[in-house]
Amino acid sequence: MTILEKMRQKEPLTNYLDADRRLVKSMSARDLIALGIGAVIGTGIFILPGTVAATKAGPAIILSFIVAAIVCGLAAMCYAEFSSVLPIAGSAYSYGNVIYGQFIGWLLGWALVLEYMLSVAAVSTGWAAYFNALLNGFGLHLPHVITGSFDPHHGTYVNLVAVLIILIVAWLLHRGMSTSTRVQNVMVVIKIIIILVFVLVGLFYVKPAHWRPFFPYHGGVLAGASAVFFAFLGFDVVAASAAEVKNPKRNMPIGIIGTLVVASLLYIAVSIVLTGIISYRDLNVADPVAFALQKVGQNWGAGLVSLGALAGMFTMMLAMIYSSSRLVYAIGRDGLLPKKLSHINAQTGTPTNSLVTITTIIALMGGLIPLDQLTNLVNIGTLIAFTFVSFGVIPLRHRQDINHDHGFKVPWYPVLPIVSGLTCLLLLGQLPRETWLASAIWFTLGIVLYFTYGMRHSRN
Repeated sequence: MTILEKMRQKEPLTNYLDADRRLVKSMSARDLIALGIGAVIGTGIFILPGTVAATKAGPAIILSFIVAAIVCGLAAMCYAEFSSVLPIAGSAYSYGNVIYGQFIGWLLGWALVLEYMLSVAAVSTGWAAYFNALLNGFGLHLPHVITGSFDPHHGTYVNLVAVLIILIVAWLLHRGMSTSTRVQNVMVVIKIIIILVFVLVGLFYVKPAHWRPFFPYHGGVLAGASAVFFAFLGFDVVAASAAEVKNPKRNMPIGIIGTLVVASLLYIAVSIVLTGIISYRDLNVADPVAFALQKVGQNWGAGLVSLGALAGMFTMMLAMIYSSSRLVYAIGRDGLLPKKLSHINAQTGTPTNSLVTITTIIALMGGLIPLDQLTNLVNIGTLIAFTFVSFGVIPLRHRQDINHDHGFKVPWYPVLPIVSGLTCLLLLGQLPRETWLASAIWFTLGIVLYFTYGMRHSRN
């Protein structure tokens, strides 16, 4: 077999279905929606509606979220079709292997590994900052040396809280999906209750005059949509759980599309109320939701938002570490990474080795490395996966060896998948040059690893 033939070799779906039978099928549609909301609704819901309204869209931020939800909805439907027809672990990585071939699948997996790890590492440092602020409010202070990344010049050596919260999340996942799902569901309920309390209390302080002018910025709706689009990234983690879902043909589309619908409604509701409570001109602050509540005399708002932020970040980390461990398991299953990473714990039904590996790397990043300049790379990895999944619906429909009966199908085929892919390409073009340069370095490393290890050790 030539190198080109090896790169283009497509994985038979039956191989994945057989390998993934070792995973425990325990998740329902409700669990999937909780997982998705846990990943999508983080601290951004308490920040983005305010800052983007102030700087780009004004009160029309409400329409910006609607536009962003529609764009994400296109990709969500493509993911829903893939996950119901191919109920396998690995999300876009495995889809790429089945539809495009081994090399494209590897690149998609390599992009998602970066997305998941950077997301969790960055969020862990944010969780630590909120937690330290909460401790300070009670007069408790951790030693300065363990409150930041490795920076001896400024007296910090490790962000211990960030490391510990990552280890706690991983410990929950190691106990099995039943335990972590229960915790996830509770935290998501707490988060949604806090958001709804803000919306219901805020309605009493809304002044329609604050919504005028509704379009203060020329082109503000689209500019705002491009800025808030990334608030929805994360729903794709639901697809990573397909091999552990009961009745995936029914539950996967419900989980993916349900996540997007609930998240969209929450973001839009917060935007309506927030821009109605206070003028959009005053919302360019670090904590716009808490700031708005304090402006109308509801000083409990800061504490409420902090609690909501902690819950939001916790569920996001749980969803992303879960997804990344399943992704690395899937790549190890195929031999493109060491096969030990595909080991399944017989008692808990979890891929222990991949979970430990991913947790170790993320903990080191969250505890030691400043991540402020790297988080833009999260966006490029996600959008690349969205693009290939969107266009991939077309060859998926033409595969005679895959059973399409009773699964979800994207409407208005093939127009909608093409529009979805083109929209993702448009957003990729909006990313800064520095992001493309950094991603080029990452993908170069991935290509070297593929040709020196993955191709030689792959199962097929």
